[in-house]
Amino acid sequence: MIVLKTPDEIEMMAQAAKIVAEAHHVLKKEVKPGITTSFLDKIAEDFIRGHGGIPAFKGYRNYPKTLCVAVNDEVVHGIPSNRVLKEGDIIGLDLGAIVQGFYGDGAVTVPVGPVPDQVATLMRVTEEAMMKGIEKGVVGNRLSDISHAVQCHVEAHGFSVVRDFVGHGIGRQLHEEPQVPNYGRPGQGPRLQVGMVLAIEPMVNLGGYHVRVLDDQWTAVTQDGSLSAHFEHTIAIQPSGPPRILTVL
Repeated sequence: MIVLKTPDEIEMMAQAAKIVAEAHHVLKKEVKPGITTSFLDKIAEDFIRGHGGIPAFKGYRNYPKTLCVAVNDEVVHGIPSNRVLKEGDIIGLDLGAIVQGFYGDGAVTVPVGPVPDQVATLMRVTEEAMMKGIEKGVVGNRLSDISHAVQCHVEAHGFSVVRDFVGHGIGRQLHEEPQVPNYGRPGQGPRLQVGMVLAIEPMVNLGGYHVRVLDDQWTAVTQDGSLSAHFEHTIAIQPSGPPRILTVL
């Protein structure tokens, strides 16, 4: 069942999502060669708690940290550790916050110092694909119109869209109906309605789209070892015009 949110509930979600956006702003400044992913995790947790939120991921299905990191060929759900970032790495920073029982969720991928042009293009295209999908988040469209827009943009640039992980509804739960794949034919699935709040999050690989999960039961990596990028916004469908992006400063 898709739970539609009232305007007041969306305002609560916007508070949680703003903390996510602000945390990302802080984290991006801290990403540099020589730091550990645990260092970033501590910054994220301290920031969320210091701004009146609760880390959404810590304890979720026994996940041990605040931040999900994804370095290089890691796609999503890497656990922060003593791993040291090197120049030329890329790192996905996925985090969520809870305010008064409502969730916000967002992700960015950032370079660790200079990266090759193809890698910079991978990140740029992934973020663009997310925005192309968001543009389709208007009343009367079908859910898969978002999915199709993401896939078309990614594949037009020669990259591949991960199938095993998808976007989702969000509200009083981190993951609600509907699932939002980043691929598929247009015109499928439920019609978009006012009050739907969705997390749009393409995960895009430089190589093939197949992934596997490591022995820690969390970290997903590309099957072929190619690099992967991930961007995510929480959006609310509006009565008219484009959706409201909640995970913004």
